[in-house]
Amino acid sequence: MDLPIANAHRAAIRSIERVVAETAPPQDPVVARDGIAALLARGSVLALTGAGMSTDSGIPDYRGPRGSLLSHRPMTYQEFKHDPAARHRYWARSFVGWRRMAVAEPNEGHLLVAALQRTGALNGVVTQNVDGLHRRAGSRDVVALHGDLERIVVDPDAVNPDGDVTLSGEQIADFSMVGCLSCGSPELKPDVVYFGENVPAERKEAVRRLESTSTGLLVIGSSLAVMSGYKLVLNAVANGRQVAIINGGPSRGDAKATWRWRTRVTPALRELAGTRPAA
Repeated sequence: MDLPIANAHRAAIRSIERVVAETAPPQDPVVARDGIAALLARGSVLALTGAGMSTDSGIPDYRGPRGSLLSHRPMTYQEFKHDPAARHRYWARSFVGWRRMAVAEPNEGHLLVAALQRTGALNGVVTQNVDGLHRRAGSRDVVALHGDLERIVVDPDAVNPDGDVTLSGEQIADFSMVGCLSCGSPELKPDVVYFGENVPAERKEAVRRLESTSTGLLVIGSSLAVMSGYKLVLNAVANGRQVAIINGGPSRGDAKATWRWRTRVTPALRELAGTRPAA
């Protein structure tokens, strides 16, 4: 890698390895729950969801107690784009690992988010997940900030953050990569944003439109370790809107949040949905 690419790769590694520490004490669960319920009662709150939203669907998160970072590091954009061997390894691992993604179904938490939208409590969903489960659960106005694993693109100038399984060198060497059926290019990538890659401008604009009509921000199942999600917290605070966070562990946005509910995502959403009229 040349120097600018190497520097970008190192910055991506720092983002991957960021440790989210405690920045504010957890609130009393009842106080936090009631505060979030009151926020939702105003309506048009924007939801930002992370990996903790999909763990009940069998998809592991990154930084949780059993997160995937404990066993391997995601591939960076720079590795995928500029190292053909790394790209081949990625596709070999993903050929096996994506089977878990293919059978994943929306969990109760996804369905509850969709129900909160139907009541008007939420005006839209920005998700850091690439599994497509919010849309399948019936949510509308969903912005998949980091893309969708179901789409594959040929774009050598732009390039699952990682594979889900570990394969031996022999298994990787035996994997045959098929190029694009239209142009033959082997430089195929899932239409997702890797560590070290920028979020596309059109997605940023879609987020801004949802932010402009929102009354507050509810973060669900995210440590906000990466800037693309944390920026929504900064934007909400800058515009005088309350921020509420539901997460199983500490979040980078805790010190800026009005409400911090340290708990499992799905049971919390079940309680919150029960405080509103049925759809």
